[in-house]
Amino acid sequence: MYLPRRTTLGVLLAAGAGSRFTGSHHKLLAPLKGIPVVSYAVSAMKTAGFEDCIAITGSVALTGLLDDVTEVHNPDWATGQRSSVLAAIDYAETHGFASIVVGLGDQPFIESNAWHAVANADSPIAIATYDGIRGNPVKLSSSVWDLFRSTPGDPDVGARALIHLHPELVREVACKGNSADIDTTEDLSKWI
Repeated sequence: MYLPRRTTLGVLLAAGAGSRFTGSHHKLLAPLKGIPVVSYAVSAMKTAGFEDCIAITGSVALTGLLDDVTEVHNPDWATGQRSSVLAAIDYAETHGFASIVVGLGDQPFIESNAWHAVANADSPIAIATYDGIRGNPVKLSSSVWDLFRSTPGDPDVGARALIHLHPELVREVACKGNSADIDTTEDLSKWI
């Protein structure tokens, strides 16, 4: 079956166990100013102008929090972030997308303008920077998906090995905002 080429898919990685977070909820469900942490990231991704958005889930159900974002369960979530990026690439290929822009569910302060700027970068790989420091989101065009699949790397680092090995394919995109993530209860308490 032929699928017409679609543009960019927004992808939120939300599959990990969050094992360093010792609160009473999973870190993505923990309230930040009365709203679950993941809801901030979902909102920023959704308002960035993508043709479609998905969330790669695994260790915790996000039912009711994804607000019209397609949930794609990663059965291999425990093997690390790389498996979630692979699940996103597989989904994007199946649905005819030309690129994916990947962000993290535990980064509630990244704004939609960062997602939008990275998506519109004219390079096979684009990565957001905040005050010169690389962060998320990251764009991977379909031209590098097979390269990502064949690049060995730590299963917990997503696309970092590909980015490190192929700097000629990477464009940094200066973004405004805060790329802090919520990994521990102490991280969360800084923002409450």
